[in-house]
Amino acid sequence: MRFKLLIAIILASAAFVRAEAPPTVDATRAAFLKLLDRPRVEPNVEEKEMTAPAGMVQTHVAISTEANQRMPAIFLKPADDKPGTKLPVVIVLHGTGGKKESSLGLAKTLAAKGFLAIAPDGRYHGERCAKGTGTDDYYAAIAQAFKDGKSHPWLYDTVYDVMRLIDYLQTRADVDPKRIGLIGFSKGGMETYLASAADERIAVSVPCIGVQSYKFALENEVWKGRIGTVQGAADQAAKEAGVEKIDTAFVRRFYDHVIPGIYSDFDGPVMLPLIAPRPLMVINGDSDDKTPLPGVKLAAEAAKGAYEKAGAGDRFVLIVQQKTGHQVKPESLKEAVDWFEKWLK
Repeated sequence: MRFKLLIAIILASAAFVRAEAPPTVDATRAAFLKLLDRPRVEPNVEEKEMTAPAGMVQTHVAISTEANQRMPAIFLKPADDKPGTKLPVVIVLHGTGGKKESSLGLAKTLAAKGFLAIAPDGRYHGERCAKGTGTDDYYAAIAQAFKDGKSHPWLYDTVYDVMRLIDYLQTRADVDPKRIGLIGFSKGGMETYLASAADERIAVSVPCIGVQSYKFALENEVWKGRIGTVQGAADQAAKEAGVEKIDTAFVRRFYDHVIPGIYSDFDGPVMLPLIAPRPLMVINGDSDDKTPLPGVKLAAEAAKGAYEKAGAGDRFVLIVQQKTGHQVKPESLKEAVDWFEKWLK
């Protein structure tokens, strides 16, 4: 009897351990892709040549990413590439309140080095908002998502758009589909690591001033800087929810509706390891209140472990800019460009 009882205890313990085991890389990626999934549409590509800097070709390209959503982008590449040449690609994602034109400086630098550089507009930014500038449409869309949960205009919808952009890029004769890189800043930095974790076609990634741990920020009451980037949306949501003062409990609720899983299943320390063993450079500031440094380090440590386990320790780099807030210094930007040259060319 005692032997049977011991066996039963061992089996029950094993079942508990299995139940508590963290999800696998494949399971996490599948769950995130399921959250993003929606009916596919034809890209219906429109291209229009633009006046270009000397030695370059500049094109305005727009594609459909889903019903009633068009993603416009500016394409820049060297004018002297030979017919049939397949170029490495770098997609550049702007931050909150920015637009594709905000990314043209970096895009020109990349094109001059032989890349096809692509600067798209994120959801409710640039050509994708009524005024062509500002954040009113963006905040209104986020507040609406808090009410009905039917869309995810903060981060996730642009991640989805990036994946559909890659679908299109892989059909172009001038693109090497195995050499597609992604860099983004602030909002675009978060979208960069999320998209790279979800889509293995992204070969090289540089998320700038975006990597963080939302869980750490909530547990340690250091979420105000991040919420401040969408303050207008949070204020609207709180007002409609009858909340007089935004506190940690409301922020959790806000995240659950607008970017579900961001502080749990899809937090930075969970998603960054999914990028391994593909080259990843993370750039943050040591004094950035939007990405508190201890949370950045939690994500970086998780990534480092995954890269070392994959035997690819040289493919992960963390740059912590000293005495720096929410910005990317010129020397760090040069490191990012060098990173793409090293791993994509």
